[in-house]
Amino acid sequence: MPFVLKKFNAVQGKKIQSFLLDEAGLSSSASQKLLSKNRVFDDQGNILKNGQIIDFEHVQVAVFEGRTRGLKPMFEVEDFAVFDKPSGIMVHPTRKDTPYCLLDEIRYHFGDKADLAHRIDAETSGLVLVAKNKQASTILKTLFENRKCNKEYLALVKGQIKDNITIDKPISKSNGIIGIKMTCENQDGKASTTHIQPLKFNEQDNTTLVKAIPITGRQHQIRVHLDSIGHTITGDPIYGVDDQTADQCLKKTLSDEDRTDLTGAKRLMLHANKLSFIYKGEKYSITSKFSKFYE
Repeated sequence: MPFVLKKFNAVQGKKIQSFLLDEAGLSSSASQKLLSKNRVFDDQGNILKNGQIIDFEHVQVAVFEGRTRGLKPMFEVEDFAVFDKPSGIMVHPTRKDTPYCLLDEIRYHFGDKADLAHRIDAETSGLVLVAKNKQASTILKTLFENRKCNKEYLALVKGQIKDNITIDKPISKSNGIIGIKMTCENQDGKASTTHIQPLKFNEQDNTTLVKAIPITGRQHQIRVHLDSIGHTITGDPIYGVDDQTADQCLKKTLSDEDRTDLTGAKRLMLHANKLSFIYKGEKYSITSKFSKFYE
């Protein structure tokens, strides 16, 4: 479990935020974050709020402790590292009981101050950039926000794509029953651009391997853009299938065989293959070791 309860002997009559600073050794920002996210409790497990006076024996704090499953960074320098994430692993916990995610490995290898510089979907495999300290985190996140980090993906899509395509379609939340699904049907969505370059057509199964370069960084951008032009990514559990099938895929109630029959593959065939950026005046171009993930 990534979240564990740490117990501290309480100081009677002290405000909880002062206790976290003085006795638990937490920073002001960390204390406020823990309190705002309901991760501080008394002996009975009751949630403690900012300003509350201590009148119990112990304070319990739910903190994230990284656990490793053997995943190591494939590239590393002093300020940052890059992981080549397998498909099926979330980058960040979504609940307190999330059993494992990439953040486990990040904190295990580099400590509490290390953090993700960006995110990719759980089913998407490939490169994830990680900052080892707060200064690097600010710089790297700003690179992504200002679109100064170039990302290249590989995707195996249904049907034949013969020519380069630039998809300029707005993206917004879908109104369907799948809460995380996006759509290109609403013209009031956020402007989004993706460049698609065909690399190899497989006539036997009618699929095309493409390079996808997202210029913007919207949720599910490559997936929804390709689906919008009739070339859904093979194995996509949300796009190109009906909502009932999507719900079954997301709840993991389908066998690999059934999912393959319905979507074309047992996993989403989308891979973050390359990252290029300039950090402190030095150019970096990092390519995944698993470029032929589709074979």
